[in-house]
Amino acid sequence: MRIQTALRALIVLLTLASAVLAHAQFQAPTDEELKMTADPKAPGAAAVYFYIEETTDDPLHFHSFYARIKVLEEKGKELATIEVPYERDDIRITDIKGRTIHADGTVIPLEVKPEDLLAVKVGQHQFNRKVFTLPSVEVGSILEYRYKVRYPDNYFSAPQWEVQRPYFVHEAHYAFTPFKAFMSNTAVPIGTLVDSRGRPITSLIWWSQLPPGAAVKTDQYARYRLDLTNIPASPREEWMPPASALNYRLLFYYKSSYGANDYWIEEAKRWSKDADHFAEPSGPVRQAVAGIVAPGDNDLDRARKLYKAVQALDNTNFSRKRNEAELKALGLRAPRRAEDTWAQKSGSSEDIALLYLAMVRAAGLTAYAMKVVDRDRGVFTPGYLEFDQLDDDIVVVTINGKEVSLDPGEKMCPFQMVHWKHTGTGGIRQSADGRAATTTPEQPYTANTLVRLGDLNLDSQGAVTGSFRFVMAGQLALYWRQQALGNDVDEVKKRYDEWLKTTVPTGINAHVDHFLEIDNPDANLMAVVKLDGTLGSATGRRILVPGFLFSADSRHPFIDEPQRQTPVDMKFAEQVTDQVVFHLPADFTIEAAPTDAKVPWGDRALLATRVKNAPGQVTIARQFSRGFVQVKPEDYPSLVDFYRKVAAADQQQLVLSAAPAAKGD
Repeated sequence: MRIQTALRALIVLLTLASAVLAHAQFQAPTDEELKMTADPKAPGAAAVYFYIEETTDDPLHFHSFYARIKVLEEKGKELATIEVPYERDDIRITDIKGRTIHADGTVIPLEVKPEDLLAVKVGQHQFNRKVFTLPSVEVGSILEYRYKVRYPDNYFSAPQWEVQRPYFVHEAHYAFTPFKAFMSNTAVPIGTLVDSRGRPITSLIWWSQLPPGAAVKTDQYARYRLDLTNIPASPREEWMPPASALNYRLLFYYKSSYGANDYWIEEAKRWSKDADHFAEPSGPVRQAVAGIVAPGDNDLDRARKLYKAVQALDNTNFSRKRNEAELKALGLRAPRRAEDTWAQKSGSSEDIALLYLAMVRAAGLTAYAMKVVDRDRGVFTPGYLEFDQLDDDIVVVTINGKEVSLDPGEKMCPFQMVHWKHTGTGGIRQSADGRAATTTPEQPYTANTLVRLGDLNLDSQGAVTGSFRFVMAGQLALYWRQQALGNDVDEVKKRYDEWLKTTVPTGINAHVDHFLEIDNPDANLMAVVKLDGTLGSATGRRILVPGFLFSADSRHPFIDEPQRQTPVDMKFAEQVTDQVVFHLPADFTIEAAPTDAKVPWGDRALLATRVKNAPGQVTIARQFSRGFVQVKPEDYPSLVDFYRKVAAADQQQLVLSAAPAAKGD
């Protein structure tokens, strides 16, 4: 349904290119820079930026970029390869210059011609990447490069400065010269620029997330400037929100409205009108619905049957979108209405979501469209006046008097569930009262479960044979089913085996034998796993075995990070239940075993364990219920304390002892 204009694509790609400054010149390094082996301002850093300079000049239609980098460790050499995305038909990348300076002062210039690689082709538009690698890079080298991005006279593109980078920046300078009518000291009438829908551009706006004390200023030339020093590296902590939600950045954009409220009201009306037009329950849609639902079906039956029907279509976000030539050869066209998607049995995630909206409305159900941010990518920022920050589409349907969020455009997503990236996220939805910003609910932990069952035979030396069964529901099952969409069974097994290595103890060889219900999202997914190897260590007449098989060698999160800068985001709540039956070797008894216990973290998480003995065997059960998804930094110490208690509990062992030898043996 959505048509991405060349203008919009240009703006996005230029943002990725981080286009920069025209007058930046290469600089002679100082002795201190050449000899530097570590940076006291960035302890342990693999590299640092000495200097970044970035300029956008809309009247002259170019962006330029300049950088000086010091490589301090092997990993820092990754900064020697630079990629500049651009639209091939309209944009030119020029004035690429670069050099490497070794620690002894030797200069090696960039002489190899940059590669021009295809990134993606969308309709008539082709997007490429200019790629070049600075030569002879060593630990201790200084890297220096610059380039320009030039765009046509009839294009405009306000800059979007990604101020915070993966490495520490000593000094950065940014400058933007807008069209004359938008300069800070001019009163020239506005009206010569229009946006992608033909509306006159009336204002230049910016949205910022900057270090304390940083501010946008104007210079004597009426340019907007931002000058910064000592910019810390982007935070890199496990289980953190998307970097785009946290990093320092400054986004300029030309708009046809002034205030945030006016903008979102206008954009929500436009989006809602477009969605309703696409999802109109036309004659062909009603006819299709009549062939799927029965007159006596209740709300739930109708919603479920229609959901299953649209899920069965070819979702091109998970397969391959046909190009215009292929559509023409098949007598098809890009969908403009829901009936087109149904007729060709194919469409994007957005097309399929809106087709479902049309069908449930045709079936007499109350249903609304909702546009949300992909939580794996960012957060909804109303102060940033850009509708395209909203990525994905879900449908809110009233079933038996209760609103239920559904995710028909997410292939293999079960009915009455949404992908975690669409939970707890912001967006805009339709309702009986109009359109409004809202946040989707998070899922309960009971919706996302993993049950790990083991049946193991131990011998007197600690060797083990047996099998596991992994039963998955919710997000984990959805993940593996989506893996199977684009890979054959052998490849999925290979990837699952790699994942198993993170959850079984060292010494165990575990390989998935087969999956059950991998192509049926309405059932639990099961992986049947065969295993062998050595589980315990035999010492004299005793065998020591990890009591909690799946947790003993697992890396518990947070316990090695006593402090934290960013919030915790664990994506979705879940419950993991383990039950392992150990069949003991002949003449061995239990000397010690894990204890029954409960380790709570308030009402947000709970570890519960239980052990049951029987002749010749012992069953050890563990259940970890995590009801929280996000944790604020101020609550982090308490979270660490909880996970350390869990880690300690998981280290308990099962100790088996051989019966005393009979006299004379």
